[in-house]
Amino acid sequence: MDTGKIDRMVAMLRAHADYASGAKAIKKPDESQTSGFGSVLKTSLDQVNKVQNEASQLGQAFELGDRNVSLNDVMVSLQKASISFQSTVQVRNKLVQAYHEIMNMQI
Repeated sequence: MDTGKIDRMVAMLRAHADYASGAKAIKKPDESQTSGFGSVLKTSLDQVNKVQNEASQLGQAFELGDRNVSLNDVMVSLQKASISFQSTVQVRNKLVQAYHEIMNMQI
C-alpha cells in the first residue's frame, strides 16, 4: 500500500496548521518531517487545538475588558482558528474517502 499520498496530505495539514499558528509562509515539508503517520497526525491536531485555545483565550480577555487585547487581534485569531479547523476537516474527509476507496478495491 502506498502511503505517500497520505503522508503528503498530513504534511500539508501540518504546514497549514503552522501557518495558522503564526508562521510566515507555508513551506513544503521535506521527507524527514514525516516520521510516522500517527505522530504527524497527532502533532497537526495538537497545533490546531492550540490555535483554537489561543483564539478562545483572546476572545475571553477582550470580553472581560483587557485593554491589551484589540478587537482586530481577536478577529484575526478566530479566523486563523477557523481556517485551520476547516483544513483539518477537509484532510479528514480526504482520508476517509481514501479509506473507502481502499476498502472497495478487489484483491
